[in-house]
Amino acid sequence: MILLSAPPAIRLTKAFTTPFRNVVATARTCYSSKGIVDDSQVGDAEKFAPLAQSIYEAGHHTTFQHAHFQFAMENVSRHFLWSFLHAHPFYNSEQVSQRYVAVKPDTVLVPDLPPPQLALYRETVELMFAAYRQLCDMLEAPTRAAFHLRFRPSERMAKKHAVAIGKKSQEAARYVLPVATHAYLYHTVSGIVLLRYFRLCQLPDAPSEQRLVAEAMMRALLDHDPEYAITLQQPLAEEDIPEAAFLSANPAILEGRHADAFCREFDESMDGYTSRLVGYTPNADALVADAVRQVMGLPRAELADADAIALALDPATNSLLGESLNLTTMGKLSRALHHATFTFRKRLSHAADSQDQRHRMTPGSRPVLAAHLREEPDFVTPEVIRTDDAAHAFYRETMARVWERIATLRRMGAPAEALVYLLPNAATVRFTESGDLLNLRHKHQMRLCYNAQEEIWRASVDEARQIREVLPALGRFLLPPCGVRALARQKPICPEGTRYCGVMVWKKDLSEYERVI
Repeated sequence: MILLSAPPAIRLTKAFTTPFRNVVATARTCYSSKGIVDDSQVGDAEKFAPLAQSIYEAGHHTTFQHAHFQFAMENVSRHFLWSFLHAHPFYNSEQVSQRYVAVKPDTVLVPDLPPPQLALYRETVELMFAAYRQLCDMLEAPTRAAFHLRFRPSERMAKKHAVAIGKKSQEAARYVLPVATHAYLYHTVSGIVLLRYFRLCQLPDAPSEQRLVAEAMMRALLDHDPEYAITLQQPLAEEDIPEAAFLSANPAILEGRHADAFCREFDESMDGYTSRLVGYTPNADALVADAVRQVMGLPRAELADADAIALALDPATNSLLGESLNLTTMGKLSRALHHATFTFRKRLSHAADSQDQRHRMTPGSRPVLAAHLREEPDFVTPEVIRTDDAAHAFYRETMARVWERIATLRRMGAPAEALVYLLPNAATVRFTESGDLLNLRHKHQMRLCYNAQEEIWRASVDEARQIREVLPALGRFLLPPCGVRALARQKPICPEGTRYCGVMVWKKDLSEYERVI
């Protein structure tokens, strides 16, 4: 699939000076009897190439992880970011936010399609951007009403409140934008991740865009350090990628013949939850307590289970939990939380899951989204839209028109790769996600905050409530940042400063949590 829109613009902005020689230097240091081997001591490429190839082919890749590369990226789609760039744990990104930055028209990926299909694709994009602008206006009144339930109207604060209300309206309105919408960002990865990107760039759902970006990143790397060519492997052909090979052998999947049955079966299993607990360590509280006693070298008679759990998980006794630096992965006591694990079945919008997946230590098995593409509208609705009849009706009508056009394009023979780009941010993503208590606790600390994206907040409330039901000794410590800091006796209780949500959440029980915006 060729792109008619502006191609991805990729620049290498920061890098080690001699990254590949550092690979060799670190490898030689492992066996050096004379101390650290410096990059300048590794000699000519002809001499170190066999060593580099040997450790690479043997899978000894820690040496390739030292050098990191920062890229500036423009003209890349939101769908590409979700499907490929952010779908693994080993990266860091800072991207423009659709929650806080208004989206401009004509910032969208356009595939090269036959003229009738291309015209309908462009018409659908224009429809979605027009709906975005209209919803921004329609949602101002219901958003203002919800906002002033938290913050008393004030002439002195009127200008500041108007800005906040506009951003909250925009946050919900973005649900009608296509996932083809462009983003710009900084993205940093190690050398080994960069090599993996290039090798696996033709994964579904977005192989064409992925290959363009991966090739541009690799060109930038080789321009900076041509010695990476020593270990460079070419991209796997699509037929050699398991997911792509299976889809090729089963064309009915991308034709949408199984999507309705799958989605109905999944949704019926959710029992009304956004995130449903489907598996957990049944004796997790005992395991955590045992691990704490092992850390401190105490027998059970000297430290009861409840006290051991509190030592690791109660901010009143484990002050590291209240630190903004997130020191828990290094603390010996808090690492005892690794032994309790939880698995959730989740149903989020593409927009919400794009943020949820940034919690890389609670990974999910995210789908080939084209395999979920249904003929009927399949989307999530923000709560503030539900509160206004006119906005809700317009939103549903927009979704119906979008799905009707996607179905028409499918009948016209447009490839599934192109169709998925027209899905709105609201499109439903169904998947399973797991995490250990250490990392789930941190995620909940961030996402139970009333400033968190609404859907992820609702999913986190679902999760915390269900964990409390099955393991109350552990679940009662799943709290938002203000709740943690209140127990840890840290001031200010809310760490958000001028971004304070307006609700004293630390005084509420989890059963009392509710919000519209």
